[in-house]
Amino acid sequence: MPQIILLFLLAASPPANPDLLKARDAQNRPQLEQIATQLSSLAERQQTDARAQYQAALAHSTLAEVATELRDKTQARNASEAGMKTAERAVALKPSEAEYHRILGTLCGQEAGALGGFGALKYGRCALDEVNKAVELDPREPMNYLSRGIGNYYLPAALGGGVELAMKDFQKAIMLDAGSEDAHLWLGIALRKLNRNADARKEFEKAAKLNPARLWAKQQLGKTPPQ
Repeated sequence: MPQIILLFLLAASPPANPDLLKARDAQNRPQLEQIATQLSSLAERQQTDARAQYQAALAHSTLAEVATELRDKTQARNASEAGMKTAERAVALKPSEAEYHRILGTLCGQEAGALGGFGALKYGRCALDEVNKAVELDPREPMNYLSRGIGNYYLPAALGGGVELAMKDFQKAIMLDAGSEDAHLWLGIALRKLNRNADARKEFEKAAKLNPARLWAKQQLGKTPPQ
């Protein structure tokens, strides 16, 4: 069960906000902090607007994602905690919206990863429940399978997860959206876990080609041996 703490750490949806996307790709935390602060202020002023709550949650999740990439658990925790508040509001305002459940599940997973221990168990369950709800509500959305696949990647096979199961979700996401850089990137990570380094590099190369600005994809490619 402790492995559940890493669920969805890098599963934030590609941000619709181009500035948010650019900052994520460059791992520019100061800019991400600024965007998250601005969107949080807007969400506070528009507490009955589900979309405003979601946009603030997405910004904080993206900040937590990059903080995790850079191994800053404190910032990841602070960002995920702030994001969960607005994500919960979005879900409460519009419970039929799959993406709102997915981003809440993502944030719960990011909080679990930052806390570890008993906190991981508490928020890990939230992560699983919310992303499964997202798949139930929208089974044609590739990001839902990507998020579930990342969860399965970190969850041991004995507890219902495993790398093989994760790969099926990543492949499903690619089937639904061949241009998903994140799905190719995570499929590469799963292949590398299985010591299929040559295949993994192909997926990392696809991810880097789809988005040449994404530093994290280049970092994964750089740490993967040819064979």
